[in-house]
Amino acid sequence: MTPKLLVCLVLASCSLFTLALGSQTHRGKWKLLKRSIGISAMHMQLLPNDKIIAFDRKGSGPSNISLPRGKCVVDSKTTTDCSSHSVEFDPSRRRLRPLTITTDTWCSSGALLPDGVLIQGGGFGLGERVVRSLTPCADCDWVEQKNGLITSRWYASNQILPNGKIIVVGGLNQFNYEFIPKTSTSDQKLYQLPFLEETRYSPFVPNNLYPFLHLTPDGKLFIFANDRAILLDHVNNRVVKNYPVMPGGVSRNYPSTGSSVLLPLILSSNLNNHRPEAEVLICGGTVPDSNQKAIAGVFVPASKSCGRLVITANNPSWKMEQMPLNRLMGDMILLPTGDVLIINGAAKGSAGWNVGREPVLNPVLYRPNLPVTAKTSRFEIMSPSPIPRVYHSTAHLLSDGRVLVGGSNPNSNYNFTAVYPTELSVEAFYPPYFSPNVSRPLISKINPGTNLEHMQKFSMHFHIHQWHGELGKIHVTMVAPSFTSHSYSMNQRLLVLSLDSEARKVGFSNYAVDVHAPATATLAPPGYYQLFVVHEGVPSKGTWVHIK
Repeated sequence: MTPKLLVCLVLASCSLFTLALGSQTHRGKWKLLKRSIGISAMHMQLLPNDKIIAFDRKGSGPSNISLPRGKCVVDSKTTTDCSSHSVEFDPSRRRLRPLTITTDTWCSSGALLPDGVLIQGGGFGLGERVVRSLTPCADCDWVEQKNGLITSRWYASNQILPNGKIIVVGGLNQFNYEFIPKTSTSDQKLYQLPFLEETRYSPFVPNNLYPFLHLTPDGKLFIFANDRAILLDHVNNRVVKNYPVMPGGVSRNYPSTGSSVLLPLILSSNLNNHRPEAEVLICGGTVPDSNQKAIAGVFVPASKSCGRLVITANNPSWKMEQMPLNRLMGDMILLPTGDVLIINGAAKGSAGWNVGREPVLNPVLYRPNLPVTAKTSRFEIMSPSPIPRVYHSTAHLLSDGRVLVGGSNPNSNYNFTAVYPTELSVEAFYPPYFSPNVSRPLISKINPGTNLEHMQKFSMHFHIHQWHGELGKIHVTMVAPSFTSHSYSMNQRLLVLSLDSEARKVGFSNYAVDVHAPATATLAPPGYYQLFVVHEGVPSKGTWVHIK
């Protein structure tokens, strides 16, 4: 295969693209990693040590994995639970370590602090105001702080901010936000946000829970709920912009549950320009009363519609597109290439207990920069999974470029005989860049090291096995690991870094390129990121870097 043909296959930059993806090889593949991790992965976070933390809820009853050394948790005066509802999973070795949570994490949220500690808050019942933390280490376990939140947070969303704080927004009947960890006087306050009450469809079917949050390049917060959005200045606690209503009459948040992603931020080679264009993509969901109809036994088809909005524009307007498949409860994952993988979900019904129907087994790959013509589409259907993943399923990008998929439990307990049973397995989806016909680059060195500062210039050295032709197009991307639950990957962010010069050859199949770290904390909040080099649309494995 010639380098020119390889570019056509991977970058979708020529007319051969549709033909090339007609084979199964280039539609990705699936692999079961573990038949059971003991719990259903309702919530998922990748740590900087490449371990996955997953947890479900204590209200489901005993799980299928025991706490270590005969340890048990007393849930009440009459109930003792000796099973674990959280695990650490090593995807490379497929090993498990049970973790201990004593309060209910059902429908909670989380984020990584700048030091790599997972901070996680809210839930149900006695867990609704708890803040939990987990440090990445060989034998660390959850630490729980009762009343770490000012008010209850059930179905709330999180976003890490430029100062390293976490903003927690919304939740059931909570039309406000607050900040964690609580380290200053201003953190002890509750800030009202009437927008969340205005976007509630009804008290019984809110359609605005787990609001979509995206940090803009100037540090403000884009908040989308139901079918509309605002721009919040969280420093001065005021709404500075109202965006147009997303057309189509579709609700996009729980329980109508679509998904949202901030498209890649392309950083300028002009280091004085710190404000790249920011664009949001929102896909799927269903009509506002779909949940009520599904409870009554009428399962309405999910939406095919997607909308793109340039949230940094002076007068933005929605640009609508159509997915090839109806989908709600789908996860949207940013791949290192800048493409978006839409995965999991159902074609009819609603999110919630036993109200989704017709699992969507095929992921869809979306290429945001592909020009659309009468003969081309930005969407391409990928190979199907054999396992339905509906309500309470999750997906997460791994450092090696695979997408880990787990969860699915539309039942109120562990139920393995239901129409859509509780799913304890985890599998991996291999995107098309894992094709055996492509050579993946390998990062060999980062100078001066992996601890970076904003605006710092560094050199990345990489190797491309058996690449003898002229070096193709090079990109360096940086991905923030997300906290994933309820079809929304909180804190997910991909930056295309600016290069100081073209890549240069430094040995046989070895190259180096000079790269600029993001200029500000509003572009890249402090913390850990996965760094990738992408050659002709094919990414390397990621290397963890830390930005102060």
